Amino acid sequence: MWLALLLVLPMLVSGHMIEVPASKKECFFEDLHVNDKMTVTYQVGGGGHLDIDFWLADPDGIALGKHIKQSTGTVSITAKKDGRYEYCFSNQMSTVVDKMVSFNVHGVIYVDDEDIVSPIEREIRALSHGLTAVKDEQEYIVVRERTHRNTAESTNDRVKWWSILQTVVLFSVVAWQVYYLKSFFEVKRAF
Repeated sequence: MWLALLLVLPMLVSGHMIEVPASKKECFFEDLHVNDKMTVTYQVGGGGHLDIDFWLADPDGIALGKHIKQSTGTVSITAKKDGRYEYCFSNQMSTVVDKMVSFNVHGVIYVDDEDIVSPIEREIRALSHGLTAVKDEQEYIVVRERTHRNTAESTNDRVKWWSILQTVVLFSVVAWQVYYLKSFFEVKRAF
């Protein structure tokens, strides 16, 4: 019983939404021990071309994963040494536009499998991983839906204003044509 709780409780999942200002970077830290696993998934939800630089480094500063100008990404690592692991989101390539980034950090504390694991504990682990994957997918879908809704609303607004402009131009051209044709039929008298 305690072993099952010990296996389920270490599943650490946290989701965050941050704004990375133009020409800045935001860094976060996780303290890991040998054989701990960590996965960082991210998606840019707003700002500019929806791209950002991301990297994850070990305690010695060696990059374990690096993405340049990506809108979504996932980096998974297994810690080879104890220490503070750093992951950063950089918007230094942009000088004007801030970026909204949604990210999740999943961590699994290593539990030695020397003890015999019962089938129910294996199923609990599999269900836990499956629920985490479903939660990540739902958050990804929410961010995508928000982006697509904003695009659709912007397009709708542009179509509305373009239609109004076309209507104004049409009535202006009609009024000018009526005036111009009317001048053809006026009798010009010479005194």
